[in-house]
Amino acid sequence: MSILAITSALYSNAESTIIKLAEKSNSKIITDNDIIEKTHQTYDIKLSTLEKVIESKPIPFNDFTHEKEKSLAFIKKTISDYIIEGSYIFHGILGHLIPKEISHVMKVLIITDKKNRVDNGVSIHRLNEDEVLKNIELSDTFAVLWTNGLFGKKAWDKSLYDIVIPSDKLDLNESVDLILKHSNQLIANKEDLIKQEIENFKIASSVDIALNEIGQSLSAKADNGNIIVTIDKNVMMLTKLEKKIIANIEKISGVKSVKTEIGANFYKGTIKRDYEFETPLRILLVDDEKEFVQTLSERLKIRKFTSEIAYNGQEALDFTDQEDTEVMVLDLKMPGIDGFEVLKKIKQTKPNIEVIILTGHGSEKDKKTCMDLGAFAYLQKPADIDLITDTMKKAYKKIEARKNQSS
Repeated sequence: MSILAITSALYSNAESTIIKLAEKSNSKIITDNDIIEKTHQTYDIKLSTLEKVIESKPIPFNDFTHEKEKSLAFIKKTISDYIIEGSYIFHGILGHLIPKEISHVMKVLIITDKKNRVDNGVSIHRLNEDEVLKNIELSDTFAVLWTNGLFGKKAWDKSLYDIVIPSDKLDLNESVDLILKHSNQLIANKEDLIKQEIENFKIASSVDIALNEIGQSLSAKADNGNIIVTIDKNVMMLTKLEKKIIANIEKISGVKSVKTEIGANFYKGTIKRDYEFETPLRILLVDDEKEFVQTLSERLKIRKFTSEIAYNGQEALDFTDQEDTEVMVLDLKMPGIDGFEVLKKIKQTKPNIEVIILTGHGSEKDKKTCMDLGAFAYLQKPADIDLITDTMKKAYKKIEARKNQSS
């Protein structure tokens, strides 16, 4: 049997069809949760990160860490491992990651109109109408964000699927028979081709993982073990990057050759940067003056400093509990937990975070208090942006020195 990748709108009664399909085709059902859990266990990626990726939620410091791109690469590898193992029915939105080049994968949409979905939610799932509508809105939002991010299309766009099953117009047996009929047509006389397509997907998934360790804006195609990597980014040392790509990809099992090509967005950099490194800092800006801190974040971004924002002390503490942070730029006068208390708690629980005080209400006494508590620097508003970035660079050097000592 071919591989089925089934996407369904919530409360379209897809589950009974999928269970019947699995019985008749002797296939195992793999859900998005199964894929995420296996990816988490196999590659030691945080579940919370994987969940944010499939829900299209922002990943803190992603411009620096590229966690979204890395997570997608590992998810694809997990899917390729399932496909190699045997007959599966994928149920969820992650089946969209299977490339269209794999001809024996049939993509199916099971859906009905919103009124029927609401009625099903109330009558079958025993929920009240408000709960059903809320659940539908949330589920549809995730689906739309996912397909829009991958293809620039809406979740229920028919062009994304090989077949659409209207669950209100076909009964269970009719739906199953129609899917199996189309599925069987896909694999007629294609055994050798299927093996090659699976191998290409497996190799391409491994290549994606390796490329994400090198940097963004790198993509690859695999054809019978021959890899072509497209460089679609601004680089200053192209030859060095090409050598690194080839050296890393050649190590992957199944790779026969590696070539590089230039993408449409590539141009060779000729301007020397006015800073000495691509700022690898996880920066958190903490200030209750929203307009000020948002403007500061944008000005830092222009200078290649990626930052996140917290608007009060509690948000800052919660953020650092959940996300790795290297440098914090902290205001002192804030409602609730003020900057002094935040600094004190951070240095007690996360002493390696370098805290730069940036305040418009400070005094020499405040400065002494902050430095005694372990602040890296004390700056007064309005501080020149160059002074702020220079201070961050110095904090980075201290962080790097500490890392080198411990390694």
